[in-house]
Amino acid sequence: MRSRLSSVLLVSVLASAPFLHTGCGPQTAMPYAAEVEDPDYRRGKELLRMGREQEALATFLKLIDQRGGAAAESHLEAAILYQQQVKDPIASIYHYRRYRELRPNTEQAKLALQRIEACIRDFARTLPGQPMDNQEDRTTMIDAIDRLQRENFQLKEQLQGARAAILDSARQAANGAPDRGIVFPGTDGEPSQGFALDAPAGAQSEYSTPVGVVPVPMPPPTPESRQIAPPARTPSWLYAPAHRSSTKAVAAQRITLKISLQNRRPMPHTACATTATAANFRP
Repeated sequence: MRSRLSSVLLVSVLASAPFLHTGCGPQTAMPYAAEVEDPDYRRGKELLRMGREQEALATFLKLIDQRGGAAAESHLEAAILYQQQVKDPIASIYHYRRYRELRPNTEQAKLALQRIEACIRDFARTLPGQPMDNQEDRTTMIDAIDRLQRENFQLKEQLQGARAAILDSARQAANGAPDRGIVFPGTDGEPSQGFALDAPAGAQSEYSTPVGVVPVPMPPPTPESRQIAPPARTPSWLYAPAHRSSTKAVAAQRITLKISLQNRRPMPHTACATTATAANFRP
């Protein structure tokens, strides 16, 4: 008995997993022609013909999300891919059931019911204890899946209402209308105190203008004038090391030149040279 209960609980948890990823949106079925003419649907069928099943499945799921779940043909394609390619019977059951809800009076709806039974048997074979061998356990498991589906749809409706209330509150705040808080579905109509944005009675903002008083425009602030100081002269002592080094070099050259001149012998003064020089300066 314990193994049967654990098997039913495991099936219930796994059956509710795909429902948590569905978006919140209108649940009415879109026209068949409008869906099959959608570019994403055509792209998915083309990928199927090319043998790219994983990409086709992602395309159909994208279209389902864009349509808020109201894409019956995409649900059917996704269910077949989950059953035959991915080998995920729980996800396949979900999409088959969504197709039956959106297209209940079609021949494909009857085929989807048969495929649901096959998926349930495939999944039951993976459970310990073989719960599908007992008709009572089989009925209990199917009832648990149906109950979890209904609870999931109710939670989605509540979440959709909460999102709509938040968007409406934000829209009123943007338009300048007083926000009286957010009323969530399922409450008694009183706004949530955590979202109330009204100021206390008699309170006045420091930026508000009293009624009947014309605000006086204030002149723009005058930019401060900045005086740029002239660049300071570099003190001469910064150049002292270079000056000293150059002075020492000049002194060394002078000493070297003096020594070289002292080592030279004086030129002899001849009589001809003296006479010629004296003749040149004679008056």
